[in-house]
Amino acid sequence: MFNLHADNNDDPPEVRNYRVHLMAIIMSMGSVAMGYDTSVIGGAMALDSFRRDFGLEGVSARARDTLQGNIVSTFQAGTFFGALLTFPLAEKFGRRRAIMFAAAIFLLGGSIMTAAGGRLAMIYTGRAIAGFGIGSVSLIVPVYIAETAPPSIRGRLVGIFEILSQGGGMLGFWINYIVHRTIPVQGHTQWIVPLGLQLLPGFLLMCGIFWCPESPRWYVKKDRWEDAVKTLSWIRKLPQDHYYIQRELQDIQEQNQIGKPPPGEKHTFKYYCRRLFQKGTRNRIAIGLALMACQNMTGVNIITYYSPRIFETLGITGTDTKLFATGFYGVAKTLGMIIFSLWLVEKVGRRSGLIYGAFIGSIPMWYLGGYVFKADPAGAAARGDTSRNGWGYLAMVCVYLYGLIYCATWQGITWVYCSEIFPIDIRMLCVALTTADQWLWSFIVSRTTPYMITSLGYGTYFFFASLMVLMGFWAWWCIPETKGKTLEDMEEIFGAPSALNSRTELITKTSDSELGSEKDIGVVYVETHPDRPLPQQSITRIVSS
Repeated sequence: MFNLHADNNDDPPEVRNYRVHLMAIIMSMGSVAMGYDTSVIGGAMALDSFRRDFGLEGVSARARDTLQGNIVSTFQAGTFFGALLTFPLAEKFGRRRAIMFAAAIFLLGGSIMTAAGGRLAMIYTGRAIAGFGIGSVSLIVPVYIAETAPPSIRGRLVGIFEILSQGGGMLGFWINYIVHRTIPVQGHTQWIVPLGLQLLPGFLLMCGIFWCPESPRWYVKKDRWEDAVKTLSWIRKLPQDHYYIQRELQDIQEQNQIGKPPPGEKHTFKYYCRRLFQKGTRNRIAIGLALMACQNMTGVNIITYYSPRIFETLGITGTDTKLFATGFYGVAKTLGMIIFSLWLVEKVGRRSGLIYGAFIGSIPMWYLGGYVFKADPAGAAARGDTSRNGWGYLAMVCVYLYGLIYCATWQGITWVYCSEIFPIDIRMLCVALTTADQWLWSFIVSRTTPYMITSLGYGTYFFFASLMVLMGFWAWWCIPETKGKTLEDMEEIFGAPSALNSRTELITKTSDSELGSEKDIGVVYVETHPDRPLPQQSITRIVSS
């Protein structure tokens, strides 16, 4: 029978309910703001009123590149620090409260941008503050969704985060086109409207979050068992004594116990460093950091941030025409994310999606580079020749095709993968590192792209196409499949000691040594895992079994 969820688990149908989907949609309002703010700035910088008010008219190409790079990359700088610095809030006060804090920060930054009135300093400040809030959202929301989602549709639900992100980006592209067509260039209104509309999804997130519960896994970490049971039962729409609820809580509890520091030790800097470099964790950190870097090195940001410039290199002239062409790029990316979330992530899987996405996605990039090299459309447009043949229209199709393939694979899979693979005790820290890494590489690419487009021309496309081929081989060798697995299964998949492995190893050694007391069993476990002594309640449970 055809379905849209992973089949390699025993999730009952009740857990795939409206509540868990609505929670993902509400939390993903922050990703609407993220996608909108990321895309709207490229089109806004192409508006005549924005270029006039912020000094982008009548300057050299290098000065224009510098100003555009500063405006775009200031946002990425904010997101980097937001992702890196706010994970302690999510650990101490909960995922829900941390998201409320992030939304408030974003609304402050968006308000400053909207009120800039032609002052570049306010644009820089507003984008940095808004970026800080978006960086926090991009860290906490995927983790929250992953921690509350049932395994069979976890990829789909985290995919909602990316669908709405691309939907926000699509809105940003089209709103720029609409305001350019309908609002006179005189005054500030033409660029104020697109920048001001970014506040709407942030406001919806602040309102909707009051309906969403806290993550049950956070409750378990804080030993708030009654809250964890009630919340998990409500989310799953199953009674508290249902076998599925009891089993899920048992898995969370055992993984949480294994992840706790040894007696007398707290979550110190030294403890975190040791955990990050342990077997079974360090490989996950390396994969997560590499995935986020590779996501940006696909070259997607050269089109997302500078789409009008890209279409300019393809010979498309006129602000109106460039914004119109950019709008369809947003449609293609949103369609790609829908394909990813509804079908690819749970049916094709994470690993295969990355492999196919890299090899197939490089093809449009190879063509774009070859077309720009052969036809020099930007040079022809500068000479007054704006006619395009079939090869030129195919180049435009390749831009859209690339956006669709990228969003159906590398865009969504990286966020899903990094939100699900890390241990419960250091999950927020690990996701903070990988998310900050994503924004760091986004900053680097967005800062250097204007110069690459100006200096390298067709070589920019060849460069990113070559990187995508290398990424495909890397994914084939290094990425394990995780679709349909529980968050607690990740320990075994990546070679870390899981609750099941620890119990099996303990019972086997105990049997071989003919040890029978709780004290002896504890000794065997400590010899096996010296940095993670077995909790007393686990010893008692094993002895009784």
